[in-house]
Amino acid sequence: FGIMAGKVKWVTDIEKSVLINNFEKRGWIQVAENEDWNFYWMSVQTIRNVFSVETGYRLSDDQIVNHFPNHYELTRKDLMVKNIKRYRKELEKEGSPLAEKDENGKYIYLDFVPVTFMLPADYNLFVEEFRKNPSSTWIMKPCGKAQGKGIFLINKLSQIKKWSRDSKTSSFVSQSSKEAYVISLYINNPLLIGGKKFDLRLYVLVSTYRPLRCYMYKLGFCRFCTVKYTPSTSELDNMFVHLTNVAIQKHGDDYNHIHGGKWTVSNLRLYLESTRGKEVTNKLFDEIHWIIVQSLKAVAPVMNNDKHCFECYGYDIIIDDKLKPWLIEVNASPSLTSSTANDRILKYNLINDTLNIAVPNGEIPDCKWNKSPPKEVLGNYEVLYDEEMAQGDGSERDLRSRPGQSAAAKGSRGRDLGKPVLTTWK
Repeated sequence: FGIMAGKVKWVTDIEKSVLINNFEKRGWIQVAENEDWNFYWMSVQTIRNVFSVETGYRLSDDQIVNHFPNHYELTRKDLMVKNIKRYRKELEKEGSPLAEKDENGKYIYLDFVPVTFMLPADYNLFVEEFRKNPSSTWIMKPCGKAQGKGIFLINKLSQIKKWSRDSKTSSFVSQSSKEAYVISLYINNPLLIGGKKFDLRLYVLVSTYRPLRCYMYKLGFCRFCTVKYTPSTSELDNMFVHLTNVAIQKHGDDYNHIHGGKWTVSNLRLYLESTRGKEVTNKLFDEIHWIIVQSLKAVAPVMNNDKHCFECYGYDIIIDDKLKPWLIEVNASPSLTSSTANDRILKYNLINDTLNIAVPNGEIPDCKWNKSPPKEVLGNYEVLYDEEMAQGDGSERDLRSRPGQSAAAKGSRGRDLGKPVLTTWK
């Protein structure tokens, strides 16, 4: 997604044919060595080099890149949780109704990430929490890895101690170890379809953080496990039961290479509307959108909002059997390789629609334009939140009106029964 002068340099394994066809159609990009404009794909490592103090590289007005310099504030598992926790505390300090808690001290509106601790730093806090509910299951994830690498589940403290001895960290004393982990309470009551666990991969484009402007891609999908879910402790080591990552599931005996174990979001909507009803389905998707906006607001103050940058994030959401959505993680480089024919179409359109928003009218890139494209170029994107517009028309509400909840006092109903509620935070 980076448009820079120079020779073509492919730095990811995305299918070149898709890009070449796509960009040559657009006219303003020709993938050839002797042209002024060529396409670069910026990896998260490349972006660090471009913006590092030592390099001293300055982007010109016609150079646009596809990551914010410190995108990891949202996309590293430990930093995402840290920023959301800080955001909650700040809202609490301000006396915001958003930070309201119930009688058990739980956030009513901001409880959308599972209880999480950083290891080794928060080991003692984790032990304290674990002992409150010793029958709970926890999931361990390395902070800086993707595609399900290094993930495992535990339900005994002895497993953590064994891990600390076996791992490169060697002990919990090493605070600066590269292999830092997060440990989160495992969502052991996921919503199942056909007895199988799944999660949602949703694409969110951020064109600017200050003011915050973000877009939701309508064509997300569900990723299913290949083996039926069981909370049985005997299956804790079976990643085909617990992890939805395609990188893991494609090695399963029951993996289907035609549909790739995927459903479109629109199919999920239809399924939920027919089994649970339209009202609760709308409420669920409203809550998912709410989570995404709040996570972006949590990192907006610390994000380096460089005018040359935009970013297409891959959000991973899990829905539990009470239809409560949970934010699991945010990916800086969601996979754009295609594992099925439908995948290829979806990702082709995703790239095209993203560039139509990031670059005005398919013209030569210009970082000075106001990044507010007309509706007709949004394609499959829809505006999720526009801070400037919300403040401009006086409709900024930080407390959305979920069905049955409102910004009013505790216990008041947000609507009359039978009447749909429009979200008020947009």
